[in-house]
Amino acid sequence: MNDRTPPTESLDQTLAELAEDFDLLGDWEQRIEYVIELGKGLSPLNEADRVEANKVPGCAAQVWLATASDGGRLWFAADSDSALSKGNIALLLKLYSGRTPDEILAFDAKAALDRLGLPSALTRQRANGLNSMVGRIREAAMAADGTATG
Repeated sequence: MNDRTPPTESLDQTLAELAEDFDLLGDWEQRIEYVIELGKGLSPLNEADRVEANKVPGCAAQVWLATASDGGRLWFAADSDSALSKGNIALLLKLYSGRTPDEILAFDAKAALDRLGLPSALTRQRANGLNSMVGRIREAAMAADGTATG
């Protein structure tokens, strides 16, 4: 959550760029490697954020997701003890961090993930974990939406 520069592209534009990257990769092994590489680019999560309240339930691995609100936007920081889960949450942060609650809530995450083909490339447990991560982000947006001012 160090970089607080709001995204200049819409969620749909960011998704289109991710989809283009995924489409350039041949098979699922390459796509999974790409997701893992995204995770390697995550900023380190502050130790203070590695608390039970920030843990995402339903994940195969331990995943922490911290949320901050600033200027009517939500900023997320995350980490995981699994390279693939860390990559999955990094992909979600690429989509969602720096967005307004309204943007987050209006975006069809399921359709986006299906467009990338992620759920079908993951085991059922990992796909459930990915859905839990999205759910936690949406919960943060719903909570902030009640308090956000524009």
